[in-house]
Parts: sequence; C-alpha cells; structure tokens
Amino acid sequence: MIRTTGNRDIVVAALKHAAPYIRMFKRKVFVLKAGGELFSDGDATRALIEQIAILHQVGVRVVLVHGGGPQSTEMAEALGLTTQIIQGRRVTDESAIEVAAMVLNGQINPQILAACQELDVPAVGISGADDGLIQATKRPPVRIDGSESDPVDFGFVGDIESVDSDVVQTHLANGLVPVISPLSADSDGTLLNINADTVAAALAAALNAEKLILVTGAPGILENSSDPGSLVSYLDLTGLKRLRDGGALESGMLPKAAAIEAAIEGGVPRVHVISYRVPDSLLLEIFTNEGTGTLVVESIGELTAAEQAPAR
Repeated sequence: MIRTTGNRDIVVAALKHAAPYIRMFKRKVFVLKAGGELFSDGDATRALIEQIAILHQVGVRVVLVHGGGPQSTEMAEALGLTTQIIQGRRVTDESAIEVAAMVLNGQINPQILAACQELDVPAVGISGADDGLIQATKRPPVRIDGSESDPVDFGFVGDIESVDSDVVQTHLANGLVPVISPLSADSDGTLLNINADTVAAALAAALNAEKLILVTGAPGILENSSDPGSLVSYLDLTGLKRLRDGGALESGMLPKAAAIEAAIEGGVPRVHVISYRVPDSLLLEIFTNEGTGTLVVESIGELTAAEQAPAR
C-alpha cells in the first residue's frame, strides 16, 4: 500500500514551527479588540472565536474587548435618531446612550458568549461598569485639533480615570475568557460610552499584557488610506506620529492610533493591527514572524531581525 506523508509532514512542520511561540506566550495576557463590524458577520465572528479558542487551549490568557458602532447606528436609524461621528468618535446624547446599552450589553456581548459556548470556549461577559473595572468621568466639551471653532460636547462619553483590573484577573485565573463591553459609569452611576479601542489599550496596560491586538476591517495601517497595497508592516511611535501628522490616517484609524500610543506608553511591548478579512490572521500574526498586518513598537530597535525581514 502507498501512503501519502505530505499532509502529515505539513502538520508536524507546523507544530514544530509553533512550539517556540507557544512556550513564549503561555500564561501571557493578550488583549484583543474587535469592532462591531466583525460581529455583524456570523462567519467572521465564528472564525475569530475559533482562533481565540486555539490561543486559549495553548495557554494564552485572552481578553476580548468589543465595540458595536455599526449596530448602534443601525438601531438608532431604526428608531429615527441621528448619529453624529466626529474624527471617528461617536457623539452620545441621552437617546444614544440608551441605544449603546441595548446594543453593547444586550446584543453583541451575549452574541459573542453564544459563539464561545458553541466552540467550547469558557467565557464570561462583563462591562466597564462591573465591579468598578473602569472608573470614568464625563468628557467636558473639547475643541477639535486646537481649532478656534466652538467646543464639541460628545455627550455621555467617558474619559478613563483609572482601571481596577482585579475582576478581569480573577476571571483569567479561573480559566475564563473575559468578553468586555466598553460601556462604563461614573461615580454617580451615570452610564458613559467609551471608545472600545481606548478601553482595550487601558486594560492592556493595567493587565501588563504581552500584546494588544486591534482586529479591524482594514489590512493594517496604510501609508495611503486609499491604497490597500500600501500596508506598513512595522513601525514605531515616531513613524506612527509621522503618518498621523501627514494626514495618512483616515478618521476611523485616529482613535486606534491614540490607543496604540497609550498602550505602548503604558508598558505594552507590542501592538498589532490586523484584518479579520484575512483568513486566520490572528494565528498568523502571532505564530509567524511574517504576520499579516502592522506591528507597532516603541522603537524600531526593539524589533528582532526576523520581525524586520522584508517578508513581514
């Protein structure tokens, strides 16, 4: 009988290749942030949770922070409400905060937990308001980019004062994957919406995470936002500032750029921006030097030679 060994060889080679990464990242914390756009697609949701399941099974401690922008916009339109977004950040009035609570805590969070249950991922859903996880204050009116125009009141939008990560640490210690809604509250119990990228960055810093991974619809950070082929494979904070100051970052990427800076300045060694549209992008970004998206570090000098290889 003739036996084909090709598939077996591929499996063995893949395991050997992944083994050093598994040893390196076992028991480390990865904070993932995925936007609502991903969770409006059942196949994309399942694909992401399947990859999270593999990370969990090899010992990585995964925290998933989710957004819900498209779903909030859709529900607001169904209710006859107007949605205003300025530089990638949503203006949240009284009606909008009610919509955000329904969508984030009542729709998307349970949807993700259901997908986790289907794939045998032990997960727990919480929000920034649970057990004082995120302490926030209502954002005062601010001028955009230092302009002379009237200050913008973002409404019931919160700025993070501090993070008490004990509740998340407890869930991680119990072998669970925390699935976190960015909705929070101030000391008076007023609900506040906080940008999910901002929450993910603050949590990554508070948890001493090894990585913050921003899962988006874009390929990564682009040199030219209108050219998907202009993907920047790696850069440091200086390079990120250059792109932002040069106007290369579109409005939706601006909050992500701020989150990347906050995470790295908070002690997170590596931040990745990847696309959920690339099959298995999360696993490829973690278990290969080439990756699929953009890797950001504080200084290019911190990258290994393999990470700087042309193929990345």
